[in-house]
Amino acid sequence: MNKPIGIFDSGIGGTSIWKEVIKLLPNEDTIYLADSKHAPYGEKSPKEILELSIKNTELLLSKGCKVIIVACNTATTNAIDYLRANYSIPFIGIEPAIKPAALLSKTGAIGILATKGTLSSELFEKTAAAYTKNITTIEQEGEGLVPLIESGLLNSSELTNLLETYLKPMLQFNIDHLVLGCTHYPYLIPQIKKIIGEHIVIIDSGAAVAKQTKAILEKNKLLSLRTNAGQHQFYTNINTIVLSKMLHNVSVKLSVEKLKF
Repeated sequence: MNKPIGIFDSGIGGTSIWKEVIKLLPNEDTIYLADSKHAPYGEKSPKEILELSIKNTELLLSKGCKVIIVACNTATTNAIDYLRANYSIPFIGIEPAIKPAALLSKTGAIGILATKGTLSSELFEKTAAAYTKNITTIEQEGEGLVPLIESGLLNSSELTNLLETYLKPMLQFNIDHLVLGCTHYPYLIPQIKKIIGEHIVIIDSGAAVAKQTKAILEKNKLLSLRTNAGQHQFYTNINTIVLSKMLHNVSVKLSVEKLKF
């Protein structure tokens, strides 16, 4: 089926997921919503997060999307059950990769860097309880990181200082895995490695989400039948500059537009 895959996030972070999806599914069209106007979702109430998720879903459905990736940990943990119960298309969610980190840890200690909305969610608590009974988990809210990323300040001293404040205490617990619980955070991996070193494994959900998306499309017979490369439309409700910069090194046909939503 040659309808597009819909993706939404509280801004530009979900492009880290989008890049993995088009790498695995190059013939699919995509439509991406960057709801930067309301970022970060992680600091909003569950009611607000649900309302924003419904708004984004309705817009993607109006553009004919056949499946929707909720490319935001906070929106997944707070809204995906409602979305699945109230809409007929499949939804793919994102949640922190606690399970592989806990199962692969040799030191018995893992770090989790995520938003407040994710760390305080019921889904996160259930997942953590299921897989970290014998594991020391150091949870850290990444307050302030998303607004800096949304502003394009990836290499600012302010961002580096925040990361050092959040990550250095984890090293005292001898963590060997760091879980990135926000789709914005993979863009910080170069800075994170400078702080925690190369020996600690950094885990994000991008590749796993891409594989799950392919599996869902196959299961529902929704894979694109085309053999040529897909086309990709990006919408943002702030300015297009930072979003365009995030996509500058991607060699696919895409367009970036500002849209009121």
